[in-house]
Amino acid sequence: QVQLVESGGGLVQAGGSLRLACAASGRTFSSYAMGWFRQAPGKEREFVAAITWTLGDTYYSDSVNGRFTFSRDNSKNIVYLQMNSLKPEDTAIYYCAATGTRTWPQTRISGYQYWGQGTQVTVSS
Repeated sequence: QVQLVESGGGLVQAGGSLRLACAASGRTFSSYAMGWFRQAPGKEREFVAAITWTLGDTYYSDSVNGRFTFSRDNSKNIVYLQMNSLKPEDTAIYYCAATGTRTWPQTRISGYQYWGQGTQVTVSS
């Protein structure tokens, strides 16, 4: 089992920045990559970004590419999502996820085996 705990959500004005963190514990050696997803009210959960633990390869959705940066600290088993130039449409609950499946990039919800509880990000206009 892998346990994931997100932090760093909050309220920010449009154009501002936030950094989300996701701490992984448990059988972290079984994790190949990490992902961030988000779910806005009334909408389906969608892929945001992914990163591999070993090489740090990253992949982003078109909607956040160029504004968000996904990084990892292997020594601490923590991943970070730096979100800049935030827009009201970025408002959602953000979920961290882990996968042991060696498929890259993994953008499907079903491709992730472990999930965090989510953290709320609200961007005001």
